[in-house]
Amino acid sequence: MNNLTTHQTIRISKLALMSFISFVGLLMMYSNVTDYPTNYEYVAHILSMDTTRDKLKYGYRAITSPMLHHRIYWFIITLEVIYTVFCLMGTYQLYRQLNASTEAFHDAKKLALIGLLVAIFVYYICIRIVGIEWFNMDQSDAWNYDEWATQILDFIFPALIYISLKNEN
Repeated sequence: MNNLTTHQTIRISKLALMSFISFVGLLMMYSNVTDYPTNYEYVAHILSMDTTRDKLKYGYRAITSPMLHHRIYWFIITLEVIYTVFCLMGTYQLYRQLNASTEAFHDAKKLALIGLLVAIFVYYICIRIVGIEWFNMDQSDAWNYDEWATQILDFIFPALIYISLKNEN
């Protein structure tokens, strides 16, 4: 451990962060597939806007078709699979290049960064923006993913910035 340099520690920390995010993705995928009915119920209520205040005023935005609920939920699951696969591949690439040159390690971040961007799309655009701004998810006491999505974004977005920095010299 005495030979561990700051340079190596920074690389290891970026690898560790990607491992953590990959693990979160794996848990999300597992949960969405193995507990499909519970998670589907969240999506259906959010899209139907059946528990939001002012539903009479904004009810025209609601999607009440169960078929569309399933398709949108599977779209979210697919995006979670994509981000998890990219994060896992990115983690593996970082691991492979852990002791390589600065350029090789920096270049190995591509897949990880793509995975993180897809994750931000899922949790920020799909859940925070569309869920809150269009479907008024934040107005539901029972079916609200706002805080949950914010907590994930509070971890992923700074990780994206940190991992993308080229400071492993």
